[in-house]
Amino acid sequence: MWHIGVVGTPGGRSSEWLADEVRDQTGHSLLVDMTSVTLDLSRGTAFFRGRDLLELDGLIVKKIGSRYSPDLLDRLEMLRFLHRRGLPIFSPPESMMRVVDRLSCTVALQLAGIPMPPTVVTEDIEEAKQAVRRFGQAVLKPLYTSKARGMRVIGDTPDLDREMRAYSAENAVIYIQKKIDLNGRDLGLVFLGGEYLTTYARCNPGPSWNTSTASGGRYQAYAPSRGCIDLASKAQGQFDLDFTCVDVAETEDGPVVFEVSAFGGFRGVWEAQGLNAARMFTSYVMQRIRAGG
Repeated sequence: MWHIGVVGTPGGRSSEWLADEVRDQTGHSLLVDMTSVTLDLSRGTAFFRGRDLLELDGLIVKKIGSRYSPDLLDRLEMLRFLHRRGLPIFSPPESMMRVVDRLSCTVALQLAGIPMPPTVVTEDIEEAKQAVRRFGQAVLKPLYTSKARGMRVIGDTPDLDREMRAYSAENAVIYIQKKIDLNGRDLGLVFLGGEYLTTYARCNPGPSWNTSTASGGRYQAYAPSRGCIDLASKAQGQFDLDFTCVDVAETEDGPVVFEVSAFGGFRGVWEAQGLNAARMFTSYVMQRIRAGG
């Protein structure tokens, strides 16, 4: 019997779904909540409620925390230690660390020549205001966030200085991206083991500026162009992730990438395409472990 743990959030839909699939395929599963993991460096391992995680055959990471924050990097460091000690982890913690931090992900994509919306990153409020004036409308994005939480649309208005200072008080590093007209739709292109799997669209015809499900967006099936798939493939190829979703917007000038995610995709794949990504990911992990990780 294989003993494969799932790193996730107890009660979370995707985490429980993946744990159930692992149980169906192996007869055993362990849902690991990182808030209850203890890294014992003197003993050279980490424990979850008394269970030595190095005794597992592998770990699949679905959620590292209920909300994005710098704490996620600390949890990934704990997993990185286990990975370096020989525990197969999917996706590799070092790969996930590069996408959890929005700035790290953006820098990697820019260095690879991936087209993105015009972006400025600064701690200088005056420079930040100049960027907003140049863009006309911009989106302020926290470095650790998902589903547009904490993001704010800002424009060149009489309130610009006040709004920027208020935002800077909570976000020392100001990440400013030109607002792209989504026309109510953006895309999630999903990859498993580096191979293209499928695409879902997030659609929101309502008044919201973003298409996230938290803002009323809905998943729909979508068939992207070959060029869009090739771009997303190149983007995800920078990070060596086992399961990932690349957020893409189609514009008049061609597709642009917003980010590469280490955790998303299960719900969108199911609701839009009727595919069980949790089952497919588990089967992929089983094959990798049987082949030696």
